Amino acid sequence: MTIGTERALLAGGCFWGMQDLIRRRPGVLRTRVGYCGGALETPAYGQVKTGRTGHAESVEIEFDPARISYREILELFFQIHDPTTINSQGNDIGSQ
Repeated sequence: MTIGTERALLAGGCFWGMQDLIRRRPGVLRTRVGYCGGALETPAYGQVKTGRTGHAESVEIEFDPARISYREILELFFQIHDPTTINSQGNDIGSQ
């Protein structure tokens, strides 16, 4: 992480879709997709998509807080992600 930057880790459905929308925002410096939680230390996509590992698809966001706030990132996240739809986001269905 670069000095003066902050980091957020958000999980909410398909990480590719979230990453694509988030990284377009001014002030977002880097994004990285992966998994959080779960029972395996280094899970592979094929394992996670079974829904049996306990992992969630997530996006790590490095951002410049002078250009975009954590609150603004969360506001964008909750426009993308509907927490009331358990185990699904749009066409993506599953616990991951």
